Amino acid sequence: MRIIFMGTPDFAVPSLDILVQNGCNVVAVITAVDKPAGRGKKLQQSPVKKYALSKNIPVLQPPRLKRKAFLEELASYKADLQVVVAFRILPEQIFNMPPMGTFNLHGSILPQYRGAAPINWAVMNGEKESGVSTFFLKKKVDTGNILFIEKTPIGPDTTAGELHDSLMQIGAKLVLKTVKAIESGDYKEKPQKEPKVSKPAPKIFKEDCRIDWNRSVDQIHNHIRGLSPYPTAFSYLMGQRVKIFKSSWEKANHEKEPATLQTDSKSFLRYAAADGWINILELQMPGKKRMAVKDFLRGFRFI
Repeated sequence: MRIIFMGTPDFAVPSLDILVQNGCNVVAVITAVDKPAGRGKKLQQSPVKKYALSKNIPVLQPPRLKRKAFLEELASYKADLQVVVAFRILPEQIFNMPPMGTFNLHGSILPQYRGAAPINWAVMNGEKESGVSTFFLKKKVDTGNILFIEKTPIGPDTTAGELHDSLMQIGAKLVLKTVKAIESGDYKEKPQKEPKVSKPAPKIFKEDCRIDWNRSVDQIHNHIRGLSPYPTAFSYLMGQRVKIFKSSWEKANHEKEPATLQTDSKSFLRYAAADGWINILELQMPGKKRMAVKDFLRGFRFI
């Protein structure tokens, strides 16, 4: 079975690797174009491209997916199946090209958390479990027939980064399982049922990361861990924007205004919320390194 793999970030690499390591015939990889990054703005290859080149797999990097030259080149590989992991929205003529179809790995238990940031939003919303789903692509994003789902619990202090790394490995195994099932014809498609209450997972913008201290302590804690380590929740400290990576919380009756700051300048730093306190455990000031709050307090002087 001839397979074309489409993906770009670190999340997709284990899925490609597990196919290669298990002898699957990956005939080409499609990934994003090289982009300038870092202080020198040097062109950087995507993690998927780096892996593919290390295994001598042909790499295609179309700036536009609908260009005739790319469509002809893609068709020339005569793929039986296309596998998509953390890539981009595909036009219909591409996902309908292979005779066995095109399936996608999505970082949620579909139909919930359709969209660009399912891992972040699941943690931000305080979910107790998440998972990965494989499904055949159709025109409307993240709505195709389900092939397989694998679930995993989310702990009360699990960050989005930790869940990302867990789902990355779980997802790779599910991709291999899905490919083997399609190859043998041993699978059943299940149409997605629309939930009574839909939980979307849209792209996260800068203002989505700002902490609202008028919310409850558990909501704020979930917000912080759901954006850690990226794109990172933020607030302000002595007029400077501070990124907050880890927190703990305690419910308490107080008469302080939300966002009121308290510290002993040695061991703790906390903000007042609607129904208690948020203790800051890890943070980063502009131009500084990420550090534990005790290390930060050793060198910071409050006015």
